[in-house]
Amino acid sequence: MISPRLRRPISALALVACANVIVFTSPAVFAQPRGGGATQPARQDLITRGKNLFDDQQYEESIQTLSAALLRPNNTKEQKIEVYRLLAYNYITLNRKDEAESAVRGLLAIDQEYSLPPSESPRFRDFFTSTKTKWEADGKPGLVQEQEAPPAPVTLAHNSPSEVEKGAQIPLSVKLIDPQSRTRSVKLFYRTGSKGKFEAIEVSLIDGKGKATIPGSAVQPPLVEYYFQAFDQGSLPIGSRGDAEAPLRVAVPDKGAGWVLPVAIGGGVLGAAAIVLGGLALGGAFKGSGGGSGPNGGPRQSTVSVSIGQ
Repeated sequence: MISPRLRRPISALALVACANVIVFTSPAVFAQPRGGGATQPARQDLITRGKNLFDDQQYEESIQTLSAALLRPNNTKEQKIEVYRLLAYNYITLNRKDEAESAVRGLLAIDQEYSLPPSESPRFRDFFTSTKTKWEADGKPGLVQEQEAPPAPVTLAHNSPSEVEKGAQIPLSVKLIDPQSRTRSVKLFYRTGSKGKFEAIEVSLIDGKGKATIPGSAVQPPLVEYYFQAFDQGSLPIGSRGDAEAPLRVAVPDKGAGWVLPVAIGGGVLGAAAIVLGGLALGGAFKGSGGGSGPNGGPRQSTVSVSIGQ
Protein backbone atom coordinates (compact mmCIF):
# COMPACT_ATOMS: atom_id res chain seq x y z
CA MET A 1 0.00 0.00 0.00
CA ILE A 2 1.08 3.57 -0.64
CA SER A 3 1.15 5.80 2.38
CA PRO A 4 -1.31 8.73 2.40
CA ARG A 5 1.59 11.14 2.16
CA LEU A 6 2.70 9.62 -1.19
CA ARG A 7 -0.71 8.93 -2.71
CA ARG A 8 -1.55 12.55 -3.60
CA PRO A 9 1.77 13.45 -5.31
CA ILE A 10 1.70 10.21 -7.29
CA SER A 11 -1.88 10.84 -8.42
CA ALA A 12 -0.86 14.30 -9.58
CA LEU A 13 2.04 12.80 -11.52
CA ALA A 14 -0.30 10.33 -13.18
CA LEU A 15 -2.55 13.17 -14.32
CA VAL A 16 0.40 15.09 -15.74
CA ALA A 17 1.62 12.02 -17.61
CA CYS A 18 -1.87 11.35 -18.99
CA ALA A 19 -2.15 14.95 -20.15
CA ASN A 20 1.12 14.65 -22.03
CA VAL A 21 0.00 11.46 -23.73
CA ILE A 22 -3.28 13.05 -24.80
CA VAL A 23 -1.64 16.21 -26.11
CA PHE A 24 1.06 14.49 -28.13
CA THR A 25 -0.87 11.56 -29.57
CA SER A 26 -4.39 12.80 -30.27
CA PRO A 27 -5.11 12.34 -34.01
CA ALA A 28 -7.20 15.50 -33.94
CA VAL A 29 -4.08 17.47 -33.07
CA PHE A 30 -1.98 16.10 -35.92
CA ALA A 31 -4.71 16.06 -38.55
CA GLN A 32 -5.19 19.82 -38.38
CA PRO A 33 -2.85 22.62 -39.42
CA ARG A 34 -0.93 23.99 -36.48
CA GLY A 35 -1.21 27.67 -35.74
CA GLY A 36 -4.30 29.78 -35.36
CA GLY A 37 -5.99 32.46 -37.39
CA ALA A 38 -3.90 35.02 -39.21
CA THR A 39 -4.12 38.24 -37.25
CA GLN A 40 -2.42 41.42 -38.38
CA PRO A 41 0.53 41.03 -35.97
CA ALA A 42 0.88 37.38 -36.99
CA ARG A 43 1.18 38.34 -40.67
CA GLN A 44 3.81 40.92 -39.81
CA ASP A 45 5.66 38.29 -37.78
CA LEU A 46 5.78 36.05 -40.86
CA ILE A 47 7.26 38.85 -42.93
CA THR A 48 9.81 39.63 -40.24
CA ARG A 49 10.74 35.95 -39.98
CA GLY A 50 11.09 35.73 -43.75
CA LYS A 51 13.42 38.73 -43.72
CA ASN A 52 15.48 37.27 -40.87
CA LEU A 53 15.83 33.98 -42.74
CA PHE A 54 17.01 35.89 -45.81
CA ASP A 55 19.54 37.79 -43.71
CA ASP A 56 20.73 34.42 -42.33
CA GLN A 57 21.16 33.13 -45.92
CA GLN A 58 18.44 30.52 -45.45
CA TYR A 59 16.88 31.40 -48.78
CA GLU A 60 14.60 28.41 -49.36
CA GLU A 61 13.19 28.67 -45.85
CA SER A 62 12.69 32.41 -46.38
CA ILE A 63 10.78 31.79 -49.62
CA GLN A 64 8.54 29.21 -47.95
CA THR A 65 7.78 31.56 -45.05
CA LEU A 66 7.13 34.57 -47.30
CA SER A 67 4.88 32.47 -49.54
CA ALA A 68 2.79 31.68 -46.46
CA ALA A 69 2.64 35.39 -45.64
CA LEU A 70 1.58 36.28 -49.19
CA LEU A 71 -1.40 33.91 -49.05
CA ARG A 72 -2.75 35.26 -45.77
CA PRO A 73 -6.09 37.03 -46.30
CA ASN A 74 -6.50 40.76 -45.79
CA ASN A 75 -2.86 41.72 -46.24
CA THR A 76 -2.35 45.44 -46.50
CA LYS A 77 -0.85 46.98 -49.62
CA GLU A 78 2.37 47.73 -47.73
CA GLN A 79 2.64 44.13 -46.49
CA LYS A 80 2.19 42.72 -49.99
CA ILE A 81 4.86 45.05 -51.35
CA GLU A 82 7.28 43.97 -48.63
CA VAL A 83 6.61 40.28 -49.30
CA TYR A 84 7.13 40.66 -53.06
CA ARG A 85 10.32 42.66 -52.48
CA LEU A 86 11.80 40.03 -50.17
CA LEU A 87 10.74 37.18 -52.47
CA ALA A 88 12.50 38.97 -55.34
CA TYR A 89 15.65 39.35 -53.24
CA ASN A 90 15.66 35.63 -52.49
CA TYR A 91 15.13 34.62 -56.10
CA ILE A 92 17.77 37.07 -57.38
CA THR A 93 20.26 35.72 -54.85
CA LEU A 94 19.50 32.15 -55.95
CA ASN A 95 19.78 33.21 -59.62
CA ARG A 96 16.20 32.13 -60.28
CA LYS A 97 15.55 34.97 -62.68
CA ASP A 98 12.09 34.01 -63.95
CA GLU A 99 10.67 33.78 -60.43
CA ALA A 100 12.47 36.96 -59.41
CA GLU A 101 10.93 38.80 -62.36
CA SER A 102 7.48 37.50 -61.43
CA ALA A 103 7.91 38.80 -57.89
CA VAL A 104 8.97 42.25 -59.12
CA ARG A 105 6.04 42.34 -61.55
CA GLY A 106 3.69 41.38 -58.73
CA LEU A 107 5.02 44.30 -56.70
CA LEU A 108 4.71 46.76 -59.63
CA ALA A 109 1.14 45.62 -60.27
CA ILE A 110 0.32 46.97 -56.81
CA ASP A 111 2.52 50.09 -56.95
CA GLN A 112 3.67 51.00 -60.45
CA GLU A 113 5.77 53.89 -59.14
CA TYR A 114 7.80 51.73 -56.76
CA SER A 115 11.59 51.88 -56.89
CA LEU A 116 14.33 50.72 -54.56
CA PRO A 117 16.24 53.34 -52.56
CA PRO A 118 19.74 54.36 -53.77
CA SER A 119 21.25 52.73 -50.69
CA GLU A 120 20.12 49.28 -51.82
CA SER A 121 22.51 46.83 -53.47
CA PRO A 122 23.17 47.66 -57.15
CA ARG A 123 22.47 44.03 -58.00
CA PHE A 124 18.91 44.35 -56.72
CA ARG A 125 18.37 47.88 -58.07
CA ASP A 126 19.52 46.94 -61.58
CA PHE A 127 17.27 43.90 -61.66
CA PHE A 128 14.24 45.89 -60.46
CA THR A 129 14.93 48.64 -63.02
CA SER A 130 15.30 46.27 -65.98
CA THR A 131 12.19 44.32 -64.97
CA LYS A 132 10.17 47.52 -64.65
CA THR A 133 11.26 48.60 -68.13
CA LYS A 134 10.11 45.29 -69.62
CA TRP A 135 6.88 45.35 -67.63
CA GLU A 136 6.02 48.82 -68.91
CA ALA A 137 6.92 47.80 -72.49
CA ASP A 138 4.52 44.86 -72.15
CA GLY A 139 1.70 47.27 -71.29
CA LYS A 140 1.85 46.87 -67.49
CA PRO A 141 0.11 43.49 -67.33
CA GLY A 142 -1.63 42.69 -64.05
CA LEU A 143 -1.82 46.33 -62.94
CA VAL A 144 -4.38 46.47 -60.15
CA GLN A 145 -7.13 49.04 -60.76
CA GLU A 146 -8.88 50.73 -57.87
CA GLN A 147 -12.34 49.32 -58.64
CA GLU A 148 -11.19 46.03 -60.10
CA ALA A 149 -12.65 42.90 -58.50
CA PRO A 150 -10.05 40.53 -57.06
CA PRO A 151 -9.50 37.25 -58.92
CA ALA A 152 -11.47 34.21 -57.86
CA PRO A 153 -9.69 32.33 -55.09
CA VAL A 154 -7.80 29.12 -55.81
CA THR A 155 -8.70 26.30 -53.43
CA LEU A 156 -6.99 22.99 -52.75
CA ALA A 157 -9.31 20.43 -51.15
CA HIS A 158 -7.60 17.64 -49.24
CA ASN A 159 -8.27 15.26 -46.35
CA SER A 160 -5.24 14.59 -44.17
CA PRO A 161 -4.52 11.16 -42.64
CA SER A 162 -4.18 11.26 -38.88
CA GLU A 163 -1.51 8.58 -38.37
CA VAL A 164 0.84 6.36 -40.37
CA GLU A 165 3.44 3.73 -39.53
CA LYS A 166 7.12 4.56 -39.35
CA GLY A 167 8.84 4.21 -42.74
CA ALA A 168 5.59 3.83 -44.69
CA GLN A 169 4.94 5.93 -47.78
CA ILE A 170 2.08 8.42 -47.54
CA PRO A 171 0.06 8.60 -50.77
CA LEU A 172 -1.90 11.86 -50.87
CA SER A 173 -4.56 13.26 -53.16
CA VAL A 174 -5.74 16.83 -53.67
CA LYS A 175 -8.47 18.49 -55.69
CA LEU A 176 -7.76 21.82 -57.40
CA ILE A 177 -10.64 24.31 -57.58
CA ASP A 178 -9.58 27.16 -59.88
CA PRO A 179 -12.52 28.94 -61.57
CA GLN A 180 -10.28 31.20 -63.70
CA SER A 181 -7.66 28.55 -64.56
CA ARG A 182 -4.78 30.59 -63.15
CA THR A 183 -2.86 27.60 -61.78
CA ARG A 184 0.12 26.30 -63.73
CA SER A 185 1.48 23.83 -61.17
CA VAL A 186 0.85 22.37 -57.73
CA LYS A 187 3.60 21.22 -55.38
CA LEU A 188 3.68 19.11 -52.23
CA PHE A 189 6.05 20.30 -49.51
CA TYR A 190 7.02 17.94 -46.69
CA ARG A 191 9.53 17.45 -43.89
CA THR A 192 10.29 15.12 -41.00
CA GLY A 193 9.46 16.71 -37.66
CA SER A 194 8.63 20.38 -37.15
CA LYS A 195 11.91 22.13 -37.95
CA GLY A 196 13.99 22.82 -41.02
CA LYS A 197 13.33 23.24 -44.71
CA PHE A 198 10.45 21.55 -46.51
CA GLU A 199 11.31 19.35 -49.48
CA ALA A 200 9.20 19.95 -52.59
CA ILE A 201 7.85 17.57 -55.23
CA GLU A 202 5.54 18.19 -58.19
CA VAL A 203 1.96 17.02 -57.94
CA SER A 204 0.66 15.08 -60.93
CA LEU A 205 -2.55 16.85 -62.03
CA ILE A 206 -5.21 15.36 -64.30
CA ASP A 207 -8.55 17.17 -64.71
CA GLY A 208 -8.00 19.09 -61.48
CA LYS A 209 -7.21 16.00 -59.43
CA GLY A 210 -3.68 15.59 -58.13
CA LYS A 211 -1.61 12.86 -56.53
CA ALA A 212 1.75 12.84 -54.79
CA THR A 213 3.53 10.60 -52.30
CA ILE A 214 5.66 11.44 -49.29
CA PRO A 215 8.56 8.93 -49.39
CA GLY A 216 8.93 6.46 -46.55
CA SER A 217 12.41 7.78 -45.73
CA ALA A 218 10.80 11.00 -44.49
CA VAL A 219 8.16 9.24 -42.39
CA GLN A 220 9.88 9.10 -39.01
CA PRO A 221 8.62 9.65 -35.44
CA PRO A 222 7.17 11.69 -33.99
CA LEU A 223 5.45 13.31 -36.98
CA VAL A 224 5.54 14.47 -40.59
CA GLU A 225 4.49 17.98 -41.64
CA TYR A 226 3.36 18.88 -45.16
CA TYR A 227 1.26 21.23 -47.27
CA PHE A 228 0.09 21.74 -50.86
CA GLN A 229 0.63 24.97 -52.77
CA ALA A 230 -0.65 26.14 -56.17
CA PHE A 231 1.46 28.43 -58.38
CA ASP A 232 0.61 30.74 -61.26
CA GLN A 233 2.44 31.08 -64.56
CA GLY A 234 5.13 33.19 -62.88
CA SER A 235 5.68 30.58 -60.13
CA LEU A 236 4.14 32.78 -57.45
CA PRO A 237 1.85 31.11 -54.87
CA ILE A 238 -1.88 31.70 -55.39
CA GLY A 239 -3.48 29.04 -53.20
CA SER A 240 -2.61 26.44 -50.58
CA ARG A 241 -3.82 23.76 -48.22
CA GLY A 242 -1.70 24.44 -45.18
CA ASP A 243 1.56 26.35 -45.51
CA ALA A 244 5.07 26.54 -44.07
CA GLU A 245 3.86 28.23 -40.89
CA ALA A 246 0.67 26.21 -40.44
CA PRO A 247 1.36 22.84 -42.06
CA LEU A 248 -0.75 19.71 -41.91
CA ARG A 249 0.61 17.12 -39.49
CA VAL A 250 0.55 13.33 -39.47
CA ALA A 251 1.49 11.39 -36.35
CA VAL A 252 4.18 8.72 -36.75
CA PRO A 253 4.16 6.54 -33.61
CA ASP A 254 7.36 5.02 -32.31
CA LYS A 255 5.76 2.12 -30.48
CA GLY A 256 7.71 0.94 -27.49
CA ALA A 257 9.84 4.08 -27.23
CA GLY A 258 9.46 6.44 -24.32
CA TRP A 259 11.26 8.11 -21.46
CA VAL A 260 11.13 8.19 -17.69
CA LEU A 261 10.35 11.10 -15.45
CA PRO A 262 12.65 10.99 -12.40
CA VAL A 263 10.92 11.53 -9.06
CA ALA A 264 12.63 11.62 -5.69
CA ILE A 265 10.92 9.53 -3.02
CA GLY A 266 12.44 8.87 0.40
CA GLY A 267 15.79 10.32 -0.63
CA GLY A 268 16.17 8.15 -3.77
CA VAL A 269 15.52 8.91 -7.45
CA LEU A 270 13.44 6.46 -9.42
CA GLY A 271 11.35 6.28 -12.59
CA ALA A 272 7.83 7.29 -11.74
CA ALA A 273 6.18 7.32 -15.16
CA ALA A 274 6.90 6.52 -18.79
CA ILE A 275 5.23 8.77 -21.34
CA VAL A 276 5.02 6.79 -24.56
CA LEU A 277 4.13 8.43 -27.86
CA GLY A 278 2.10 6.65 -30.46
CA GLY A 279 -1.35 5.92 -29.07
CA LEU A 280 -0.36 4.37 -25.74
CA ALA A 281 -2.65 5.12 -22.82
CA LEU A 282 -1.41 5.48 -19.32
CA GLY A 283 -3.23 2.91 -17.15
CA GLY A 284 -2.83 4.45 -13.72
CA ALA A 285 -1.92 1.31 -11.79
CA PHE A 286 0.49 2.29 -9.06
CA LYS A 287 1.86 -0.28 -6.65
CA GLY A 288 4.02 0.64 -3.68
CA SER A 289 6.10 -1.28 -1.23
CA GLY A 290 8.21 -0.32 1.71
CA GLY A 291 7.62 2.04 4.55
CA GLY A 292 8.63 2.60 8.12
CA SER A 293 12.17 3.40 9.19
CA GLY A 294 15.35 2.23 7.53
CA PRO A 295 18.64 1.31 9.19
CA ASN A 296 19.85 3.67 11.91
CA GLY A 297 16.40 5.26 12.12
CA GLY A 298 16.72 6.93 8.66
CA PRO A 299 13.97 7.05 6.01
CA ARG A 300 13.33 3.77 4.23
CA GLN A 301 13.39 3.65 0.39
CA SER A 302 9.94 3.29 -1.21
CA THR A 303 9.35 1.62 -4.56
CA VAL A 304 6.64 2.75 -6.99
CA SER A 305 5.84 0.84 -10.17
CA VAL A 306 3.77 2.20 -13.05
CA SER A 307 1.89 -0.02 -15.49
CA ILE A 308 1.73 1.16 -19.12
CA GLY A 309 -1.00 -0.49 -21.14
CA GLN A 310 -1.65 -0.62 -24.90
